Amino acid sequence: MTNQQNVVVLDVISRGVSNVLPRSSLPVPKSFSPQDLKMLLMKRLEAENGGAKISAWVDSMRASSPTRIKSSTTASLPETDDTSSWIVHHPSALSMFEQIVAASKGKQIVMFLDYDGTLSPIVEDPDQAFMPKEMRATVRDVARYFPTAIVTGRCRDKVYSFVKLAGLYYAGSHGMDIKGPSKSCKYKKGNQGVLFQAASEFLPMIDEVYKDLVEKTKSIPGTKVENNKFCVSVHFRCVDEKSWAALAEQVRSVLNHYPKLKLTQGRKVLEIRPTIKWDKGRALEFLLESLGYANSTNVLPVYIGDDRSDEDAFKVLRERGQGFGILVSKLPKETNASYSLQEPSEVKEFLKRLVDWKEMSQRAAKCA
Repeated sequence: MTNQQNVVVLDVISRGVSNVLPRSSLPVPKSFSPQDLKMLLMKRLEAENGGAKISAWVDSMRASSPTRIKSSTTASLPETDDTSSWIVHHPSALSMFEQIVAASKGKQIVMFLDYDGTLSPIVEDPDQAFMPKEMRATVRDVARYFPTAIVTGRCRDKVYSFVKLAGLYYAGSHGMDIKGPSKSCKYKKGNQGVLFQAASEFLPMIDEVYKDLVEKTKSIPGTKVENNKFCVSVHFRCVDEKSWAALAEQVRSVLNHYPKLKLTQGRKVLEIRPTIKWDKGRALEFLLESLGYANSTNVLPVYIGDDRSDEDAFKVLRERGQGFGILVSKLPKETNASYSLQEPSEVKEFLKRLVDWKEMSQRAAKCA
């Protein structure tokens, strides 16, 4: 109980129950003791706090991720004052490509890529978020020249089944489950196989929560619950907005039994994960260390992502004063990224240009 709640309870006890509880309230026995009153008030406070929490969750669900800059005219990128100002501060990574590669002179570029909404389009069914063949070929080419990691909220095995490229690092469950590339990959500074698994002791708990949520949400049409090994995702992209409050209440009712788990939000998804200090930003730092670039000035990390969870990585890059974050978004959003791209097709174009630039640089070096 907070100090403020304690004061309220003590004040009520001193004034008496008849002066506080309205006639329409719960029936109060004549022999109602101060302790009984305190318990009744606590239940009421918990109910009110729960209602406030649900309301806040629904508001956040509407805002989605990252938080959009408030504007009445942000239907599309062109022509609005808000958009023009945003583009000045977060210019297109395609238009600024020469400046980006110029910053890499004498440095090793390391690529970090989110999956959904970055390498694949956002789709209604998360199990159908397949990577286009051209994008896969482009990512394969990128990994030939630069250490490359997929950093995603998805289960590591699930995203690998989508990408199917052996020469990459895969950081699943928001970086809580990291595996290095196969032995055929030339980047061998880190240990091969599983490099890191945070909070393995939470796995039985995550399985329990997954089963509970499947059962609790089955009455809400459109809900998709996904077990991502170290976290559980509740997708509400296909849920009628009128049912969002009911969905949030069901999620809260389950989460209340697991104080060691926390709720975070992404793009049309509620995510339950362990309350450990680990996120995509920590995963980025861990991977740089695994590659031998922990305190190096000879590295240029580039992170491309579209979701609120990617902001943790963008923030790390800003705080390091090293590398660039690139937000994939058609709308102005609050972000720590330096640059922007509108959609996965632009991500593919940026990556292709990066490969072309590297190939031309190598040819030029051979001819020199």
